[in-house]
Amino acid sequence: METDTTIPTPGAPPTEDGTRDHGARDHGAGEYEGTEDGGWEELVTSALLGTDRRVPARLGALPGRDLPGALLDAAALHTVRRRAGLRPGPAVPPPEPAPEDHRRPLPGAARRRLDQLLAGRAAPSPAGRRGAAPDLAELLPQWLALANERGFKAPAATLPSLLDAARARTDLRPQALLLAGPRGLWLARLNPEWRFALRGAGAGTSLPDPGDREGVRALWDEGLFAERVALLCAVRTEEPSAGLALLASTWPAERAEDRLMFLDSLRTGLSGADEEFLEEALGDRSRNVRATAAELLSALPASALAGRMAGRAVTCVGLDRTAESPTITVEAPHECDSAMQRDGLAATPPAGRGERSWWLGQLVEAAPLSCWPPRFGGRGPEEIVALPVADDWQAELHAAWCRAAVRQRDADWSRALLGSPATPPATGPGTSSLAERAQLLSTLPPEERARWVGAFIAAHGLSEAFQLLGVCEVPWAEPLGGAVIDALDIAREAGSYPWSFSGVMGLAERCLAPEAARQLESLTARPEEAEDISPGAGGYWSEAFQRLVSTLRLREAMRTELTEPAR
Repeated sequence: METDTTIPTPGAPPTEDGTRDHGARDHGAGEYEGTEDGGWEELVTSALLGTDRRVPARLGALPGRDLPGALLDAAALHTVRRRAGLRPGPAVPPPEPAPEDHRRPLPGAARRRLDQLLAGRAAPSPAGRRGAAPDLAELLPQWLALANERGFKAPAATLPSLLDAARARTDLRPQALLLAGPRGLWLARLNPEWRFALRGAGAGTSLPDPGDREGVRALWDEGLFAERVALLCAVRTEEPSAGLALLASTWPAERAEDRLMFLDSLRTGLSGADEEFLEEALGDRSRNVRATAAELLSALPASALAGRMAGRAVTCVGLDRTAESPTITVEAPHECDSAMQRDGLAATPPAGRGERSWWLGQLVEAAPLSCWPPRFGGRGPEEIVALPVADDWQAELHAAWCRAAVRQRDADWSRALLGSPATPPATGPGTSSLAERAQLLSTLPPEERARWVGAFIAAHGLSEAFQLLGVCEVPWAEPLGGAVIDALDIAREAGSYPWSFSGVMGLAERCLAPEAARQLESLTARPEEAEDISPGAGGYWSEAFQRLVSTLRLREAMRTELTEPAR
């Protein structure tokens, strides 16, 4: 059956029977029958360029007509014809139903808070100032971690926003995908923009249970690379020997770059049971695989490689008892032979580094720290580190001991190399590098770490403490929190601008215990500015402390909301 698709022209005069003239003859639309795609493209081109520069062929036969009006009428007619003529496509099978997520639903207040955090950050203040409002985007990672820790699931309506946030910020992905759970992965399969969620298998719910041997085997044989890495880590966490057996079953057939990533996964649950496999990996054709295998073996002080490295290292470093006071002497290696290279030593040093010092550092770093007390007459780590080192080898030797202490997670050597927090970094033992000191601190228990960094801040201020604060457990335990607040107060009294401490202030907003808001309340008032301080600094400090207090209170509210019963 044919349908009359003639469209009345707006403003057309009525006919004798009272209806409008459907001919649209005033503008010529009825004479344009461009229903083909080519006709539509011709109309679009003419509209973009203008009818004075490009006139569609059939409208050009209308001299003296209103060409722009005729063009619009023709476009309207063409659009209606296209819509009316659209044929339904073949039926598509509906997607499988979303899987169930049996975790607890969020309490009402926490659901609203999540919506607020996903909406973004607070509005910017004038002149680029941060203002006194909390930065909501910076609090989202902490909220996600709290919600996952307490076993909640994301509301179904929030999943799209949650996946969008994870797509934009890689730092959010592990926690965001864990909260999204199986329904988040189900939804991600329906939108190509969320494909990242499938690559990383960030929500552990997509992995088979490590005890499900058939499921583990099937995913290991058929899964994507990222899924296999996640699976290996999960199995290693649950049962290290099963993870090693899984890797060994396909090791010869893996690509070199994949072998490197899989080998790195053995750090989880690393033990002497992995030694035989790692020794075989020392003969791998990939240099990076060999280096990683050697590093893992050197982290096992009882391994054969550690013994070989100890034998080499003690021939290079010894104690001179003939000097006025006991002194460490160093004779760096004169060559890097094939056996040393097989055990992971890189023969070619970086630019600007001497060969012998480069080889010495690698040997000492890979040698078990337990080999040094017998070498130095039974002295302990603190006594050894305190010994003078001849011929300007101290910096190189101590730096290698620092790397060994971090690799072997040896707290006693870390304490010795860190020294007293009151000692200036440039004159202390171990290393003056704050990055290396932060790594040494990571081997200490959290409470001891907080005490050491708190004492360091009390002695040296905040300017050198940023990297050290980054390795302290959150929320900051006392006396660390009090030391940070006191140092910020001292900086405020000195009249410096707060943006000089913006990094520490941002950390404080995320890491101070929420209870510290009461202690900070008195610092939010705008102080009277003396003549010898920076103009306007007092107002900036007042604003910064107001933001800090507001953020701490918001974190406390977040924590409370996540403890309320779900409704």
